[in-house]
Parts: sequence; C-alpha cells; structure tokens
Amino acid sequence: MDIVSNKEILVDAKKNKYAVPAFNVHNLETIQAVLEGAWEMKSPVIIATTPGTVKYAGLEYIVAILKVGAMKYNMPISLHLDHCSDVEFLKNCVMAGYKSVMIDASMEDFNTNINITKSVIDFAHKLDVSVEAELGLVGGQEDDRIIKEGEELLTDPYMALEFAKVTNVDSLAVAIGTAHGVYKLEPKLDFDRLKKMNEIIDTPLVLHGASGISEENLKIAIANGICKVNIATEIKIPFAEAIKRYFKENPDANDPRHYLKPAKGIVKEVVKEKIRICGSGGRA
Repeated sequence: MDIVSNKEILVDAKKNKYAVPAFNVHNLETIQAVLEGAWEMKSPVIIATTPGTVKYAGLEYIVAILKVGAMKYNMPISLHLDHCSDVEFLKNCVMAGYKSVMIDASMEDFNTNINITKSVIDFAHKLDVSVEAELGLVGGQEDDRIIKEGEELLTDPYMALEFAKVTNVDSLAVAIGTAHGVYKLEPKLDFDRLKKMNEIIDTPLVLHGASGISEENLKIAIANGICKVNIATEIKIPFAEAIKRYFKENPDANDPRHYLKPAKGIVKEVVKEKIRICGSGGRA
C-alpha cells in the first residue's frame, strides 16, 4: 500500500463519528513508534511534519521512510505537511511525495487567506493531494509561528462556512480555545462554537493544540465534528524524558540503539492511548 491523503482517511472518520490522530514526528525513531503503535491498534494514522522538521530530517528521507512504512504495514498512512505558509516549499513537498498539506494563511486577512488557500487547492487537487487550511488563530508556538497569549482569535462559524464553500478545502482547522505547546492549566474550550460549525459545515474539522486536553474534552470535541486531532508536545516530552532517565541511570552509555529504545517504547504507548481516545482503533 502507498501513502494516502488525509481526505481518504477523514471522510470515513466524519461519517462514523471518530477522529484520526495526527502525530508530529521528528526523526526515524518517532516515525517507527507511531507506525508500530497504530499497527498494534489497527488504526489509520497521520504522520505530520512541520517545515522545520522537513528541513531537519530531509524531505527525501522522510518520504522514503513513510513509503516503506506504508508498504510494510499495509494500512492507511498519510504523510501530512503541517503549518506551512510558504507555497513554494509546500509544492516541493507535494512533488516529492506528500499526499496531504496544510497551507496556513490564518495570520492573513479573511480574503487573502481564501485566495492563498484556493491557489494551493488548484495545484494540489490536480495531483490527488488533500489540503487543510486554518481559520482563526490557535495560540502558542509551532516552529517559528508564534501567537502570543491574548492574540488568539476564535473561529467564527459563519465565516468558516463561507471559507469552506468558496475554497472547497478538504479539512479545516478551527480555533476553539486550544494552543500549541504546554498548557499551564487546561483551557476552557468553546464547544458551543464547535457544535455550531459542525451543524452547518460538511468539511471535516481539525483540532490543533490537542496535547494536554483531557480525555473527556477530546471526546466531546470529536462528538461535535472534530475528525483530526493534532498531537505534538505529548510525544516530544516523553521521548526526551525517557532519554534523560536512561543517561541518569547509565551515565557512561553511548550507544543510540540502547538509549533510543525506551524513548520509542514510551512514545508508542502514548500513540496507542491517543488512538483509543480518538476511537480510530480497528478502523484500518
């Protein structure tokens, strides 16, 4: 099986009222942990990379690893470019083999966001590549994109409806109170706003900044139309902490095959737990 697009995964998620987790990976080990966890849970999965990760790990390497993973596990695996505002960079990822991309023009005004998104969709859909966009501003930091506290902008349901109709976007990230990064306290999510969007918009909705959101609130969000849940911080921190613990217990260690193994293991457990919460297990 080859890499698939988010659209192929999310249409079924919306129809059957579950969500598919999208895990932001950074290297071979985090990719392996996500794919192994998804395979054990028999879940479709979205492997997400920011532009910063692509630059770090190498575009061709990432695509090649995911193609091997898709062939090995023979289940729906999407390779998704997350939070990209550079259209030329996005096009390079598509031509290299990405089947799903997020064009993030959410910091632009409404009409500019529409125009940029439409131009990307015109390019991507000809190549059977799905496109995600964002309306509203999700707080926190993702790569070099920083939305400071107080600068967040929740998504207006009727503007979201117009945006979805005009652009024909495949999935839409909406701002309902989440943020990228680590929460000091769990945020209060605007479920009434989400419920309204779900009532009037057919497009699969996406929740960014889901790390640190309680199981109860994630399930409420999924019940009200969230079909894709983005997870980044909740695999980065355990991965790093496992390596730190290993070196604390083994100060003379130097073999990456040894100190990366427990890190992979703990990430796999996080992946399986998020799949359980999202309800995507057994859907592959």
